Amino acid sequence: MGNNNTQGTLHDIRQTLELNAPIQKVWDAVATSEGIAAWFMPNDFKPQEGYEFHLEAGQFGKSPCKVTEIDPPNRLSFEWGKDWTLTFELNEMDGKTEFTLIHSGWDADKVTEFGEAHALVREKMAHGWVGLVQKLSKYVEA
Repeated sequence: MGNNNTQGTLHDIRQTLELNAPIQKVWDAVATSEGIAAWFMPNDFKPQEGYEFHLEAGQFGKSPCKVTEIDPPNRLSFEWGKDWTLTFELNEMDGKTEFTLIHSGWDADKVTEFGEAHALVREKMAHGWVGLVQKLSKYVEA
């Protein structure tokens, strides 16, 4: 078997925070086109498994995505670009919601579509998600 498949693996980016909002409100923010656009990126998302859509990534153009798993109101996963998977996990807690974002698919041996090493992009994205998750929290708690 060997260890080749784990050699270049970089840890997933994971962020968990408690949102002072009911789970359905958070779900609508992360699993509808309007919701995703409000805190993340413009998109033509539809909440159905296998649906192919695009995120409008500004200077990077349109990123192709595909819904791989959807389990309302607890879990959504989609492929983003050629290597990544984004997963949103929601847990209800007494009228609040524990929200976890997981950005996986990092590989030290790979580069992005734009020729940047995964390891470098991962650092940028790890910081970027901090701000995005804050935007999400302001959006659902408003």
